[in-house]
Amino acid sequence: MRVKKRKESDRSGGHEVLSMQGKVIRWTISILLILYTSIAIFVAVVTLMDSMKTRSDLLKSFISIPSSITFDAYKTVLFENDFVKYFINSLILTVGGTAGCILLSAMMAYGIARYEFKGKNLLSSYLLLGMMVPVQVTILPVFLMLKRMGLLNKLTGVLLLYIAGISMSCVVFQKFFKTLPRELEESARMDGCHDVKLFFKIIFPIAKPVIVTMALIKAISCWNDFYMPMILLGNKNTTTLTLGIYRYVGQFTRYMSETMAAVVITLIPILVLYFAFSTQIMEGMTSGAVKG
Repeated sequence: MRVKKRKESDRSGGHEVLSMQGKVIRWTISILLILYTSIAIFVAVVTLMDSMKTRSDLLKSFISIPSSITFDAYKTVLFENDFVKYFINSLILTVGGTAGCILLSAMMAYGIARYEFKGKNLLSSYLLLGMMVPVQVTILPVFLMLKRMGLLNKLTGVLLLYIAGISMSCVVFQKFFKTLPRELEESARMDGCHDVKLFFKIIFPIAKPVIVTMALIKAISCWNDFYMPMILLGNKNTTTLTLGIYRYVGQFTRYMSETMAAVVITLIPILVLYFAFSTQIMEGMTSGAVKG
């Protein structure tokens, strides 16, 4: 049987031989991905063009090429409104929530992957359950809890919620840590390295591809979050970028160039992070993040 499979592989020149059904599925998925990518690029290009149009050009057509380029919309957003304050609020929540979530989930995942204790399986199941329960289901008790703690309409309350969202990161880190050889830790302990130093000096740096991948996913989630700030941050001083853009839609209903400019500025940090760490993301998804 092995000889037969080897001969078939040699005949195909080492390439994968797909059945007709497999080819149809592959072509269908490719066409859908191309269509989705084309729509996303089209929307991004139209948004960028509309942000640089004059008001007269924008009223004529949303998808036409601007006859003249102007940056008045960016000046209005950046200097005549509180957009910079919204940007700083989103930056604080994103950086703090991502850093806290990654550190907490990595430590928790390492404890589950390497130590034996009562309730270990129950804790792992609880983390999986946290991935399946939508945030809309828990928003009412969270709202009441933050109100009693005096954290409602404060960035600290939302920041703690972002840090506590460790379910997905913890599961991915746990799978990665299980792939590491125990001999690495045993040799470190023989050299007098205690558990805390072992984790931060050896284990945590090894997990860099997974850290970058999960940090970027978490950062995008925090940066683009609209639902939690809308419910928990009603104060103008704690408004985030997504809430600010939502208010711009109502404020600039006739002239949407300001709204488009705000959207473009909001997308820039995410695009920079993605292109800067795209290689590490692929490494994290293929070198342990998806291993069982």
